[in-house]
Amino acid sequence: MKNVLIVLGIIAVFAFWVMSKYNGLVPLDENVKKTWAEVQNQYQRRADLIPNLVNTVKGAANFEQKTLTDVIEARAKATQMNVNANDLTPEKLKEFQAAQGQLSQALGRLMMITENYPQLKANQNFLDLQTQLEGTENRTTVARKDYNNSVEIYNSSVRKFPVNMIAGMFDLKVRPTFEADQAAQKAPTVDFEQKK
Repeated sequence: MKNVLIVLGIIAVFAFWVMSKYNGLVPLDENVKKTWAEVQNQYQRRADLIPNLVNTVKGAANFEQKTLTDVIEARAKATQMNVNANDLTPEKLKEFQAAQGQLSQALGRLMMITENYPQLKANQNFLDLQTQLEGTENRTTVARKDYNNSVEIYNSSVRKFPVNMIAGMFDLKVRPTFEADQAAQKAPTVDFEQKK
């Protein structure tokens, strides 16, 4: 009987230890989900601004149709991409990041071309939308940074021994982080020649 109580005591201590380690991982996992939701929220905010921006540009100038089409198509592709925080793999994050990167590039081309339209640069609606878009881009950068920070804390906890065994038991896996876009590694071309 004494041996049974000792074994039950060891099992109880082990169960309590597993439970406490698992409960320590739960808030870290939830923080990753929360910060991922904020990343998606900021990208959605950007996507919501784009139709107004495109319509303002269309209304204010006889604008390059291909540029507008590129922005609209990139927005559609980016908004179709929905990645659940529970199922966030490196491949899915790269796909999500690529779709958002295409939209960023299309918006960048749109903004560069608008420089050639003085009446558009004087349009208050356009200026307001441009300011909102710039603010959203800044908030998106902060949201991605916060997400990466929360993933770093979570991943370091999940990978430490012996917690990694408990994480494995409950299928808590290492989460991917945002990485710099390959296009960001190349400096943009600056051309000061006036087009006539």
